[in-house]
Amino acid sequence: MDEVRALDDAALLARHVEGDGGEAFGELFRRHRDRMYAVAMRTCGSPELAADAVQEAFVSAFRRADAYRGDAAVTTWLHRIVVNACLDRLRREKTALRRAGDLGELDLPDRHDHHGSTETAIVVREALARLPEGQRLALVLVDMHGMSVAEAAAALEIAEGTVKSRCFRGREALAEMLRPSSADVKTSSGPGEPQEAT
Repeated sequence: MDEVRALDDAALLARHVEGDGGEAFGELFRRHRDRMYAVAMRTCGSPELAADAVQEAFVSAFRRADAYRGDAAVTTWLHRIVVNACLDRLRREKTALRRAGDLGELDLPDRHDHHGSTETAIVVREALARLPEGQRLALVLVDMHGMSVAEAAAALEIAEGTVKSRCFRGREALAEMLRPSSADVKTSSGPGEPQEAT
């Protein structure tokens, strides 16, 4: 087992393809399941959909490991499979975007979290769920998971320029959605004149 843990991802995948009884793929799963679940959660917005998508993705990767060409990192290849599984799930679940903003579907923070940060996280998630699918996926991979534009382009199977464009448009749209309205600004200052600094 220590020998398997010492292998890099590409070597693990190659060993799996050669037929080692699933031990190498099990190590790949152990290494990357949490990160892939995080990608799925941010893409789907629902713990149930995300878990199902990750399960489908890893089963697909297990069966199609011989299709890995080595022209991208194994993690990029896994991201692509997970994102595709999420998109399939979202297409089958017409109500998924509505549920993405539903408090009952969110990973609620523990009791030690501050109310303000919890509220902000919910508002951001709801805004992210309203973005067009392409923009949302690009932002999830680049801004939330720290992938490079090239890695995100490989995972989404689109051009790097398209990733940049979608990220730019998505950030602009999010900023507009999250910008306080003039009514909110007036409410926070109270009726009448703006508050004076003390």
